[in-house]
Amino acid sequence: MNLTEKRNIPISLPMTGIEEWEATKEPLLSGWITSGPKVREFEKIFAERHQVKHALAVTSATTALHLALVALGIGPGDEVIVPAFTWVSTANVVLYCGAKVVFADVDPVTFNIDPSDLKKRITSKTKAIIPVHLFGLCADMDEIKKIAGAIPLVEDGACAAGAGYKGVPAGALGTIGCFSFHPRKSITTGEGGMITTNDDRLADLMGMLRNHGASISEEQRHHGPRPYILPDFNLMGFNYRMTDLQGAVGVVQLKKLDQYIDEREIWAAYYKKELASVEWLRTPSFGHDYKHGWQSFACFVDESKAPFSRNEIMEKLQEMGISTRPGTHAVHMLNFYKETYQIKPSDFPGAQAANDYSMAIPLHNRMSREDYEYVVAAIKAL
Repeated sequence: MNLTEKRNIPISLPMTGIEEWEATKEPLLSGWITSGPKVREFEKIFAERHQVKHALAVTSATTALHLALVALGIGPGDEVIVPAFTWVSTANVVLYCGAKVVFADVDPVTFNIDPSDLKKRITSKTKAIIPVHLFGLCADMDEIKKIAGAIPLVEDGACAAGAGYKGVPAGALGTIGCFSFHPRKSITTGEGGMITTNDDRLADLMGMLRNHGASISEEQRHHGPRPYILPDFNLMGFNYRMTDLQGAVGVVQLKKLDQYIDEREIWAAYYKKELASVEWLRTPSFGHDYKHGWQSFACFVDESKAPFSRNEIMEKLQEMGISTRPGTHAVHMLNFYKETYQIKPSDFPGAQAANDYSMAIPLHNRMSREDYEYVVAAIKAL
């Protein structure tokens, strides 16, 4: 591979095209643009793919998580356990409910919540646990369930559409599952999210909560025989509805999900094989029980063996046209949480290490073989 011919390889690009564009014509021409038949179709096929009874489309994974906690009755005086290494919204939604965030450390190998540390964080005030399936790798849900007992588990599967654990899809492993369709995810609707559950009561409740608390949907109201009747509102809700424009794109994207993951699986295996000789870079490692969703290919830089620091390596790769990112951030190290809870970085050493030494390299469905070869050659040349 000739490294003198500089390439431009983004960390991620959504795989969208003519089919997604054409799918938006139907809602645009019909005039039904808000949440309606296309959202219902998207929900139906998402529920089928993830082996759950109910799927409810919303505006983002953040609003999905918020609705999940509200439906579970989380409020002031309650505690919700969240991994210390995750996107900030996983913790923020707890505060939206007036509850307390309790952080648990993560395993720096899988980047997921460490069950042994989780066990130490549970108190009589713990009313929910949010295991995160980070980068598309499911958390160790069997062990988490043993520890949690009757405590509800809200899966943050923002990165995990199509992922699985012991043959069960993400989103069907806990009480409620929450997904993201942000452009950096495997499939996208621009912004957007999905809630999954097998609990009929929670599904009904979250369906009302996402629509201002209305007793019936907008579609039911507008197509009903009595136009003078407005819905009743028996609870306070939110406007977290997905649009039919997004739903139409989601239907097309979801039908390609397994193809996208299969392609990423091939190139993830290529990375693991070709980078195995780079002693300072640890590539993703997990057992046979896991079906990885490969939202990201997050590595760990061992600075004691590396030619440069993690940040210098990222800068050098950027100069060569290769975009990288830290895996995500340690939430307990962000100023707001650090100051609110008086936490030190060293209080969660696994998360601190993941924060300082993780590095995601490009893995997405718009990359060519030459792109992957270039990334590998550039890393080996450092």
